[in-house]
Amino acid sequence: MRGNDDRTGSLFSYVDLEVRVRQNHPLRTIRHMVNEALLALADDFAALYSPIGRPSIPPEKLLRAMLLQAFYSIRSERLLMERLEYDLLFRWFIGIGVDDAAWDHSVFSKNRDRLLEGDIAAKFLGAVLAQPRVKKLLSSDHFSVDGTLIEAWASMKSVKPRDGAGEPPENGGGRNAEADFHGQKRTNETHASTTDPDARLYKKGKGKEAKLCFMGHGLMENRHGLLVDACLTLANGHAERVAALHMIEPPADRPRAITLGADKAYDAEDFVNELRSMKVTPHVAQNTSGRRSAIDGRTTRHGGFVVSQRIRKRIEEAFGWIKTVAGQDKSRFRGRDRVGWAFTFAAAAYNLVRLPKLLVVPI
Repeated sequence: MRGNDDRTGSLFSYVDLEVRVRQNHPLRTIRHMVNEALLALADDFAALYSPIGRPSIPPEKLLRAMLLQAFYSIRSERLLMERLEYDLLFRWFIGIGVDDAAWDHSVFSKNRDRLLEGDIAAKFLGAVLAQPRVKKLLSSDHFSVDGTLIEAWASMKSVKPRDGAGEPPENGGGRNAEADFHGQKRTNETHASTTDPDARLYKKGKGKEAKLCFMGHGLMENRHGLLVDACLTLANGHAERVAALHMIEPPADRPRAITLGADKAYDAEDFVNELRSMKVTPHVAQNTSGRRSAIDGRTTRHGGFVVSQRIRKRIEEAFGWIKTVAGQDKSRFRGRDRVGWAFTFAAAAYNLVRLPKLLVVPI
């Protein structure tokens, strides 16, 4: 029998949100791990808020909402709040009821900025990895490192001389006036962006155009390809190696030697010697283009070197997800601290996306 096309909805609903989400949904495993990590950060959250005043949006709900923004490639807070109005899955994951009103997007953004003060992104990444069943998945012996460019939220027109010369006339062209950069030589020493002074002009390679960007760095364990550390620096020629030494130092603080895989950009004598002094075997790809490599037969003759060079490329999968799905290819924030917070939080979101499949594999 054909059903009736009734247009009026029910006034009341007695179905729990927990029932509406299927039992094998990947977000169930993710939500459980997220709740454990947030519980471990309770003291850090308490230190960020005053004991008096009007209640704000709970930081736990803020972070759950931001995870959904990364998982589902939602490009703005305004669209996230719109999705929260009608998506029951989102309400279930964040922890708000069917009848609760969604937050205003400006209030959400203002409350989110408070989390920058406590370095919550890095602590959240560490809290996820510190859970016992996740920790069993991690390798403590073999790692890989790499860097990627994060384009800044600033245009090339905002690059002006640091000494104030070359300012446009007061009555010329409006806010988006015509500009001709041909024949001008601009460097980070002489010019800076007025929109984001922390951004730096940087070329990805020879023949490429210079862009205003930052440099994100990730440290991956080689067993399952999970990111165990992430940070963001100013874009320059030494940033990758300096960040790599900073990130590998905690895992290297042990009697037994570990390995670190990397590409040709890390083949520098100072970097390799520094790794060896830390008891880190440098599984760095040899760069022999018109120069002598700092990696010799003492390293390349071992089979582990070949394995590290094959596995280290998996870190590009993490960067690809962070920049495309999580929307970090071109940052929506300004300033090194804010852009770095978003990059590190996206690294934690990448781990959470991969963990449901990894946890079903026998350990």
